[in-house]
Order: sequence, then structure tokens, then C-alpha cells
Amino acid sequence: MTDEKIEHHEYDVVVIGAGGAGLRAAIEARLQGKKTAIISKSLFGKAHTVMAEGGCAASMGNANHNDNWQVHYRDTMRGGKFLNNWRMAELHAKEAPDRVWELETYGALFDRLPDGTISQRNFGGHTYPRLAHVGDRTGLELIRTLQQKVVSLQQEDFRETGDYESKIKVFHETTITELFKTDGKISGCFGYYRGSGQFLRFDTPAIVLATGGVGKSYSVTSNSWEYTGDGHALALRAGATLINMEFLQFHPTGMVWPPSVRGILVTESVRGDGGVLKNSDGKRFMFDYIPDVFKEQYATTEEEGDRWYEDADNNRRPPELLPRDEVARAINSEVKAGRGTPHGGVYLDIASRLKPEQILKRLPSMHHQFKELADVDITQEPMEVGPTCHYVMGGVEVDPDTAMSIVPGLFAAGEVAGGMHGSNRLGGNSLSDLLVFGRRSGLSAAEYVDGLGATPAVADSDVSDALDRALLPFSTATDGGENPFAVQQELQKTMHELVGIIRKEDEMEMALKKLEDIAARTRTVTVEGHREFNPGWHIALDLRNMLLVSLCVGKAALERQESRGGHTRDDYPVMDSDWRHLLLVCSALGEDNVELTRKEQIPMRSDLFDLFEMDELKKYYTGEELGEHRAGSVEGA
Repeated sequence: MTDEKIEHHEYDVVVIGAGGAGLRAAIEARLQGKKTAIISKSLFGKAHTVMAEGGCAASMGNANHNDNWQVHYRDTMRGGKFLNNWRMAELHAKEAPDRVWELETYGALFDRLPDGTISQRNFGGHTYPRLAHVGDRTGLELIRTLQQKVVSLQQEDFRETGDYESKIKVFHETTITELFKTDGKISGCFGYYRGSGQFLRFDTPAIVLATGGVGKSYSVTSNSWEYTGDGHALALRAGATLINMEFLQFHPTGMVWPPSVRGILVTESVRGDGGVLKNSDGKRFMFDYIPDVFKEQYATTEEEGDRWYEDADNNRRPPELLPRDEVARAINSEVKAGRGTPHGGVYLDIASRLKPEQILKRLPSMHHQFKELADVDITQEPMEVGPTCHYVMGGVEVDPDTAMSIVPGLFAAGEVAGGMHGSNRLGGNSLSDLLVFGRRSGLSAAEYVDGLGATPAVADSDVSDALDRALLPFSTATDGGENPFAVQQELQKTMHELVGIIRKEDEMEMALKKLEDIAARTRTVTVEGHREFNPGWHIALDLRNMLLVSLCVGKAALERQESRGGHTRDDYPVMDSDWRHLLLVCSALGEDNVELTRKEQIPMRSDLFDLFEMDELKKYYTGEELGEHRAGSVEGA
């Protein structure tokens, strides 16, 4: 260890991530009286939550009074193909309305229905319109509101202590590279300021991971630069487990032109407000891709699908609003069949469906995005869209009620946590997920600290090791190591081409061999220059995380021999009920390898199981499982 001066802080709770989940967790921890730090990898307010444009799913029943938490629960389980952690889905469906109404008390300005209640729009996979929204800028409003709540708490603290940051402080543009444990429990973390390169450590008994997803491991993604799997990898290296990592959601509608903006998200609310998908022949092709398990719920003619927007109670929804995995596969099939657009996508048409003034009111961000970036006026012509890596359903395995991992003191919420969404997330469930489990993780972290007694002390040797590992890319400069950007590009290309939206055994085996090679190269990447504002160094450290996460995705995808949700096997194209109850669990083997094990899913509680019709359950469960469940239900009655 050098004579490096390391900035030292002590907090009751440290929240890593400043998106919706992180901010809500930090607010709750502070409300419980805990001294709380928020670590923001980017500038405060730039979190990826702003990209969740369409709305926040909550069964408030404003737009359709038939909606309730049970219907929302059923939709979530169907969307996840019954692989979800059912307890997380239950808590989410029950608590989402309260979290939305709570946002209003913080100052959120939702769009309104004529009766003054919060407006709710349609989204794919949701039986009723239940997405509370602010135009198509809902994520931005959520972040703005939560940030303002943090500021208001700081103002309260100033009046009490004379210091705005006495109880809650934001560390801007700060990256955490290691978590510390003492006697098996969380004791702190280590990181650096991205601008100056100055190292800092936090001594804390409770850490909440709220770092988002892994999309930057793919070359075409809607995710921003921060999404390098930091929380997933930090958790693994600390001894936590990851589940469901084979399930990656490829959002069906990302921009495909021009190349500089390929992958940028086109909100699902375009389809929720009436937009339709067409191939190069002008055909609405989604009617050809309705899976058997959804046949009874979706319209089979354009006429019925169009009537649904005005009379949802007496018509079935259009297939453009199928769950995202189904729509993404359909678009991929049309393009592969030669019926795609000139730039390799399909057409998303809202111009022929709504008046220009309606589009400008409902979809202002989409109009601005296409006009400025692609010179396309969506009030006059269709958009070219295609699948883009968007969301990882897998993440840290947590207790559903407390959001704590198997490592005492380590919590996770939002996209970095696994289980809630099963094999596929419904649009709009992400924002309510952030709020529900952000609050729960902050509350549980505070309660954990209260019950802990003595705070575990960080070992000096752990700090020294973390410092040496962070500086390793500089020490390898004389060894002729590679440019980290080149290694990153190869990793992204490998994952996109070999473990992408459609997967095959031989291709994934090839990917894992390439990742083994990339692992060796990652240890010796070369960084030149100083630590101040050094993007090469940032990428070199991010590569550790991207590699570990990619190995989890690749190994789990190779192991699961079926197609389900965000995991599509060309060589195993059918959903297999014998795989439904099996979870694939990843744990770390050293610095750059992972171990994969199988784990049985906990059976759904009987009262929740009885919310579904037997005919539907037969599509997902084995006969033996159904027999045991119904028998257990009768016995417990």
C-alpha cells in the first residue's frame, strides 16, 4: 500500500445508486433517523430512471374501476411466465398505489383525468390502464420529485443542526469498486471520485445496492453509460448470489436510425396510445404472432383491436400490447424474413392513428427525440424501430420482505435485485418496483442497524487490497497490456452476437470461451496518464464488473434448455413446465469466474394460487405441481 491519502467517512447507511430505488431507499433510511450517504456514479439527476418514460404501474383503479391489486398481481405473474418471486410480486401489487400517492405528497405533478384523479394509460401485458404518467416523461418527474424530497430533508436538517448534509449527503460522480466485510457482515465500501481520482472509503454496517442494470455489456442497448453491472458484481464479490441472469429483456422498440442513436428507447406508450407495428409490406404483422397462452386475451382482427381503445370491457386488446418479449421476438422474425425496413427494423406508426395535436400532447419527448436525432416528424410519418437490450430481470437474490441478500447488511432494490419480474418484466412495473422496494430496503437497512449493536470494523488490509486493485491498470502499463476500450468493444460484440435475443448452444459455448480469453486480457489492460478525468481508467475498472455479469448471463443461458420470457433458445423453442420451478443461481469463484447451481422455486401460497383459473395454470405448471397445490389448498381451507 502506498502513502495514498484516502478520504474517510462514517455513515449508518450507504446507498449506492441515485436513481429511483436509491433515492427512495435513502429517503426512508433518513426518515428512520439514520445518517445516510447517497453515492451517485453520474451527476445527481442523471440516473437512468429518467429513461422510464411511459408511466408507473399501480392499480389505483382511476381509469377503470375494475382494477385492483389482485389483477395487477396476476398480470405480473403472467408476464414473468410464473417464474417470479410471488411474494415480491404480491408486495409490489399491494403497495404500488400507496407509493404513487406518496409521490404526490412529495410534489409530483401527474397528468389528470377529467374528474381530477391521476390519469392512467394502457401498456403491454396490463389488463387495465394502470400506468400513472406525466406525458412521456414520467421517470424524469419521479427523479425530480425524489431529489426535491432529499433537498427538503436537508433543509430540515439545516434548521436543526446548522449543516445541510448532517444526516443525508450526496457524493456526486463517485464510483464504488469494492465492498468490505468483517466477520461475514458488511462493514464498509471503497471507491473514488471520477473527476479527481481521489480515493475514499465508507465505514458503514448497511449498504443498499441500487445500481441498475447490465446493458452496457451489449453493443446495442437503451441503457446509459453507467449500466456496467456494478451492483451485480459488487454483490457477487462480497459473497451474495444472483438469480435469473439468463433473462434479459430486449425492448421491442429502440431507434434503429441513424446509427449514432441506434438502441435509444422508444417508449411503449406510443403503442399504448394507439401506435401500430407494420412491416415493409404495410401489414400489421403482430396478429400473426399471438402465442397460444395469450390467444383468449388478444384481438384477432384489426377492427376488434381498434375498438378496444374506446371500449376495453367488451373487446380484446390489440397484439401490439403483448408482453415485451413476445413483441421483440415478432419484430426479430419479420426482419429475418426480409420484411424489415431499409435500416433493419420495422415501422411504428402513430401518425395515421392520432391527430398531430394529440401526439404532441401525449408524446412530446418522442416527437422531440425523433425530430432532433433522426429528422423524422412522428406526427407525419412512421418511426423505424427494433429490439434493443433494455433490462435485466436477474439480479441479487434477496429476501422479498426485507430486500436483504444472504450477506448480512447488504440490501438491493430496483433493477439490480432479482426475482420480482421472473422471466420478463411488464412495462411500467419498473418505476413502481423502484418505489416499493426502494422504501422497503431503506426501512430494512435502518432496522438492521438498530438491531446490530456494535458496528463491524473495516480491516486495514482490505482497504490496502482495494487500493491496489483499483491502481492495477496503471501498474500494467509497462507490460504491454491492451487498450480497455478495445477489450470492452469485443466483450459487447461477443454478448450481442452470441448471447443476444435468439440463442443457440454452440454460439453460447463459443461466447463463454471468448469470455475466458477476455477475462485474462481484462486483468492486464493498460491505462496511461493521470487519474484525473481518465475515461480509460474508468472503463478498465468497469470491465471487471461487465465480465463477471456477462459470465453469469452466458452460463445461465446455456444451462436453461427452454424458451421463456427474455430467454429464447433457437434449439429449445418451447416453454417447458419442468423448468418453470427451477432457478439458476450464480456465485463468484474468485476474481473472474462464476459457479452455477440449480435451486427449487418456493411454491406459491395457496390463496394467491387460487387467483388463477386451472386452465391457465396448466399452460405453465406440471400436472404433479397442480395436484399438490389444489390438494394443499383444500386441506388448508
